[in-house]
Amino acid sequence: MGTWYHDHLVATGRSATVWLLIGFLVAYVLTRLITRHIHARRQREQATRDGPIKDIYIGGVHIHHQVWGMLLVLVAGLVEFRFRPESPWQDVLAVLFGVGAALVLDEFALWIHLQDVYWTDEGRKSIDAVMVALMVGLALLATTAPVGLDPQTARNFGFDTASLAVVVCVGFTVICLLKGKIATGLVGLPLPFLGLIGAIRLAKPTSYWARRFYGANKMGKARARFGARHHARHERLRDLFSFVR
Repeated sequence: MGTWYHDHLVATGRSATVWLLIGFLVAYVLTRLITRHIHARRQREQATRDGPIKDIYIGGVHIHHQVWGMLLVLVAGLVEFRFRPESPWQDVLAVLFGVGAALVLDEFALWIHLQDVYWTDEGRKSIDAVMVALMVGLALLATTAPVGLDPQTARNFGFDTASLAVVVCVGFTVICLLKGKIATGLVGLPLPFLGLIGAIRLAKPTSYWARRFYGANKMGKARARFGARHHARHERLRDLFSFVR
């Protein structure tokens, strides 16, 4: 097992990503379960009851868990950049970074609205952020190169060809983002083929691309493609990741 771990994860540079994802998933699930427990108590008007699981207040101010997440991300990043440790300490920092990222992204909607919308429909944007982050993490785990082009391949093809490949891959991502496909665009950086698919397919009707370039006929197709059935599937996926509804 030790040899397999070293050969397939440490030697390929994937071990930190694996531990980051583990920390992210475990922290996100536990955070959702804990916040659900606190919310249920509040609904039963028992939020002031003493117990090990409750909101944290300092000086009368409610400290959201994204604050602790930001501190973890900052500390893990600073230590990594300063000391550049190898495995296993790099893996420890990756776990801490993953935990911090989960705490921060679980309250992503609070960044956008600048108010506590955790239990509202607007708060479900946090679930979208978590799903996107998880997809990007899995995509990075599948490849060792940020744009699907490792250094050795870049040297073999030459600087000009490698630069063109990078520009094309980034172009796919930009088009996906303009089409309102954030997840596909971000995942398309390490996996350019997915970025190409997202760039070719229809844009979301509310996106800049659709408003700028689509006529009535194509806009109608986009609305049909991303209509009620698409929204219902998205909501079911949100429910699966929220552990609440």
